[in-house]
Amino acid sequence: MGEQDAEAHPRSYWRFNKQDFLPEESFQSWANYRSALAQTGFRFKDRLISRSDDANEIRELRKQSENDMKPCLTWWDLTWFGFGSVIGAGIFVLTGQEAHKHAGPAIVLSYVASGVSAMLSVFCYTEFAVEIPVAGGSFAYLRIELGDFVAFITAGNILLESIVGSAAVARAWTSYFTTLLNRPSNSLRIHTKLSADFNLLDPIAVGVLVIAATIAMISTRKTSLFNWIATAVNTLVILFVIIAGFAHANTSNLTPFLPYGAKGIFQAAAIVYFAYGGFDSIATMAEETKNPSRDIPLGLLGSMSTITVIYFLMALSLSMMQKYQEIDENAAYSIAFQRVGMNWAKYVVALGALKGMTTVLLVGALGQARYTTHIARAHMIPPWFALVHPKTGTPINATLLITISSALIAFFSSLNVLSSLLSLSTLFIFMMMAVALLVRRYYVRETTPRKNLLKLVAFLLIITASSIGTSAYWGLKPSGWVGYIITVPLWFLGTIGMHMTLPQQRTPKFWGVPLVPWLPSLSIATNIFLMGSLGAWAFLRFGICTVVMLLYYVFFGLHATYDMAHQQQKTSSFEVKDDDIAGKGP
Repeated sequence: MGEQDAEAHPRSYWRFNKQDFLPEESFQSWANYRSALAQTGFRFKDRLISRSDDANEIRELRKQSENDMKPCLTWWDLTWFGFGSVIGAGIFVLTGQEAHKHAGPAIVLSYVASGVSAMLSVFCYTEFAVEIPVAGGSFAYLRIELGDFVAFITAGNILLESIVGSAAVARAWTSYFTTLLNRPSNSLRIHTKLSADFNLLDPIAVGVLVIAATIAMISTRKTSLFNWIATAVNTLVILFVIIAGFAHANTSNLTPFLPYGAKGIFQAAAIVYFAYGGFDSIATMAEETKNPSRDIPLGLLGSMSTITVIYFLMALSLSMMQKYQEIDENAAYSIAFQRVGMNWAKYVVALGALKGMTTVLLVGALGQARYTTHIARAHMIPPWFALVHPKTGTPINATLLITISSALIAFFSSLNVLSSLLSLSTLFIFMMMAVALLVRRYYVRETTPRKNLLKLVAFLLIITASSIGTSAYWGLKPSGWVGYIITVPLWFLGTIGMHMTLPQQRTPKFWGVPLVPWLPSLSIATNIFLMGSLGAWAFLRFGICTVVMLLYYVFFGLHATYDMAHQQQKTSSFEVKDDDIAGKGP
């Protein structure tokens, strides 16, 4: 009767009851909350050991949204979403900066190194997205293979990174817009007497974020169309940059090719990896894809392989136009074209960067909201943010949460502050995704023998530890070689040991990563290596953010997810009993 009444009188989407924010038993009274806190140790152990499963993520958790997202995307849409989410300010800003400071003309190899690492991660994401087509992306995948706690820490970090990254892109949007108007970069910001780095208020950045979010909330299909048009324009600009750059190329500018040595290549690679960020947003759209098993591999792998080639050609054209010492760190392509007599080209470059940043914000608004939606479905944050609007088929509440957070940061914070917060979270979660893929292939609960499980853990520890050793030795002695005699063979032995002694327990149904365990193991190694090339500040930020998230988890997320999981278990047991009673009959 209750279900019939709910169907006859559906609840309003716009509601703000306590049960929509804190429905769990632990938060119904102060006495319940104190009791929950007293059981923190027991509950933490329960959540650390427990795992979700494919069926729960695909079917049960979706019910928390009350309405379904509309499957309206094809491989063509996902391919253009891939271009829109990745090609933004990174290639226009970071190329000149890293060529000048760290890599010289070898910046082209930095993009190749980052591109290879990104493609390895794309393979891992693609298999998960095809097998588990839900909006949660890496959060859902890690919950299944590594548990709630690992999923929350890693996913929480990349969600924060996405919010801060969107704010940074929005601030950069304002700067490039002033270039088009031929005005000073801060002329459109409000100057105040607040402290340095917070005294230039940016209402335009807020406006751009709000517009992008509004488009994303109205319709996923219409967002795809808008993204296609904007990305097509951006692609024409990129083709112009490449062709015009090679037309004014001078091969003598490529000498010396390695002015900063091999170390400079990988230092730059760790930073320009940011230019590849955003492809994970495509995995969060699996729930809205018509044919995930076909469309996701085509969309993700097709777009990312093409983008790697584009980045290589753009970096090469810049390096051949100017000596690396003369490349401008802030407006590399614009200044380079001015030096060869094409003053008007700076406006074309600014337009391309502006279009690229617009689509990054647009696709980011889509992906981040869906990421947040699934986190709310698991009750890691209030389930109110999991609700999907019945008419638009989009998670409006989750989109508002992300947009408001990004807008507040973008309004007050300068690019200097924001860029210092962008660090190793992306590399860390991509590394964890490779670990999760190996766990998925070689371990199935209640099937894999304990002996094989212990072997898997040992091999994973060897692969991870040897990768950390290689990265550390590179940082301490970039010109040395003795350490690699130990670390590289250890990585090889860990990988071949897994390959030779452990049978795979699960075969992908539709599409899978080739050369397992070699490609995922290489992904772990490359991501850790690039992480080690980042500065100490990146690890400090990562540590601080992780501690803050851990406090939130202990006082809220842990108890909400514990109650949610055990309520699901009770419901399932009741359904089984009802089926048994119905089966016996009179």
